[in-house]
Amino acid sequence: MKKYLLKRLLCLIPVFLGVTILAFLLTGLSSVDAVDLKESSSGGVMSEAEKEAMREELGLNEPKAVQYLQWLKNALRGDFGESYVSGKPVLVSFCEKLPATIALAALALAMTVCLSFPLGILSAKYQNTWADRSISLFCFAGNSFPGFFTALLLLYFFSLKWNLFPVLSMGKGWKSCVLPAATLAVSMTAKYTRQVRSAVLAELEQEYVAGARARGLSENRILFGNVLKSVLLRMVTLLFLSAGSLLGGTAIVETIFMWNGVGKMAVDAVSMHDIPVIQAYLVWMAAIYLLLHLIADLLMGALDPRAKLEGMR
Repeated sequence: MKKYLLKRLLCLIPVFLGVTILAFLLTGLSSVDAVDLKESSSGGVMSEAEKEAMREELGLNEPKAVQYLQWLKNALRGDFGESYVSGKPVLVSFCEKLPATIALAALALAMTVCLSFPLGILSAKYQNTWADRSISLFCFAGNSFPGFFTALLLLYFFSLKWNLFPVLSMGKGWKSCVLPAATLAVSMTAKYTRQVRSAVLAELEQEYVAGARARGLSENRILFGNVLKSVLLRMVTLLFLSAGSLLGGTAIVETIFMWNGVGKMAVDAVSMHDIPVIQAYLVWMAAIYLLLHLIADLLMGALDPRAKLEGMR
C-alpha cells in the first residue's frame, strides 16, 4: 500500500507543477500593469519613480523564470501575495470565502446522492416502462439545460412566483443555500442517474446474479444485497471528482445567487484583473482535484482489492 501511495504521489507532483507554470504564465500575459492597478485601487497618484520602486519591490523587473520560482516558493508556504484591489493577503480572503463554498458543495452533493441513486435504481429495475422513460426525460432535460437557465427557472418559480426561498442567498439562514445547491444538483443528478442505471443493468447481467436467481433469491435481495454494493464502488471516483468541481467553486451559480464563495471571488478577480487572486484560485482548483482523485483511488483500493492491483500494475 505504501509503495502504491508513493507511486501515485510521484505522478501527481509533475502535474501540479505543470498547472502552477501555466497559472503563472497565462496570468502574466495580461496587459494590465500591477502597479497601475494598485495605484487606481488606492485612489492616489504615484510618480514614475515611485512606480519603478514598487515594481522593483514586487520583483516585476526580474526575468519570468526568476519571478515564477519566487512565486512558487511563496505559494508552497501559503503566501500568494496581496490582492491588487483590496490590499488584503490573498490567503486570508480565500479562507474567508471557502466555508460558504464548502457548505454549498456539501448540500449539492447530498442532494445528488439522495436523488440519483433511487432514481437510477428505479429506472433500471423498471427498464423500458413509463417510469424509466419519465426518468430518462428528466435526465435529458437536466443535462441539456445550462446552469444559468436552471438557476433562473428555480428563481422564478420558488422565489418570485411561490415566495418560498430568498432571491439573494447570503445572510438568509438555511433557506439561502437551497436554491443554489439545487441548481448544482439538477445537472449532477441527471448525470449520475444515468450512470447508476447503466451500472445496475450491467451488474444484473453478471453470472453471479444468474446464480443468485437460480438459488431462489428475490430480485430485491439481489438488487440491494449484491448489485448495489458493486455499483457504489463504481461511483466512488465520480463522486469525488464532482466534489472537487464543487469545492473549486461553481462561478456562474455563485454569481447568479450572490453566494459569497471562492467561485464568485474568482469571477470578481477576473473582472478586476486581480492577478494574485486568480493565480491562487487556479492552484486551489488543481490541488483539490489531484487530492480528491488520490483519495478516490486509495478508497477504491481499500474497498475493492482488484482496483488496487490494477493500479499497481
